[in-house]
Amino acid sequence: MRERLFLGFVYVFLIIFALICFIPFWIVLINSFANETLIQTSGYQLFPTSFSLDAYTMLLSGNQVFRSYGVTLFVTVTGTVLGVLLTASFAYVLSHPKVKYRHVLSFLTFFTMLFGAGLVGFYILIANWLGLKDSLWALVLPYLLNPFYAFILVSYYRSLPYELNEAATVDGANDIRIFIRVIWPISLPVIATVALFYALQYWNDWYLSLLFIDNYKLHPLQMMIRQLMSNLNAMSYVGGSQTDYNIVVPTYGMQLAIVCITIGPIVFVYPFVQKYFIKGMTLGSVKG
Repeated sequence: MRERLFLGFVYVFLIIFALICFIPFWIVLINSFANETLIQTSGYQLFPTSFSLDAYTMLLSGNQVFRSYGVTLFVTVTGTVLGVLLTASFAYVLSHPKVKYRHVLSFLTFFTMLFGAGLVGFYILIANWLGLKDSLWALVLPYLLNPFYAFILVSYYRSLPYELNEAATVDGANDIRIFIRVIWPISLPVIATVALFYALQYWNDWYLSLLFIDNYKLHPLQMMIRQLMSNLNAMSYVGGSQTDYNIVVPTYGMQLAIVCITIGPIVFVYPFVQKYFIKGMTLGSVKG
């Protein structure tokens, strides 16, 4: 009886907690379809009484949202793939006990977490030395190797039995083959986690575009949201026809609508990554 009461309490608590987490998403979604005048007079509501598609119609009337989508998708996919490959490979080098200068490399990697070149040095490196001003690669390269993610992978690699490497070496495999055929498959849970971190970082980033992208056609979605919220004339940024000042521009509705449009793809990433969040994939891989 006590066990049933406890389970009932847990279920009720989880349901309430899930509803509390869901309410903000619901408010953003439902009010993106609300009438602009209703939002201005009554604020955001759980169940608006008047609906309108003006925000979505005006937002999709120009080409900027589609261009920003393309930029964000390219940056996120390219940055995540390259970042995971580079970080996983570098972390394997740092964790390998036979790499001669692994401690020096670990110190240099950790040093970058504590001290940086500052904003001026960072800007000079990307914009002047590398010449990536107004280039999509300026949104990709600075985040390719995250020291924190690298040390997460290093910690995981060091927990793996080194007998796996020795057995593969006896079979004639070199270090590259060992990493690709042995280490990578059994490290999918942590690699998937790092990949999710990279995807979220690239998808939500607007700072790099603020520094290095002056051409608005290369703005990612998050920068577009920032511009919409800071621009008094939202229609001119979206790229519609000439503004008619007799028409009420749905400023609040457009802000909510762009959030709904931009949050969708990254939310769908979680179900595909969740299956890798498991433990014990190496259990039983080494006997004796």
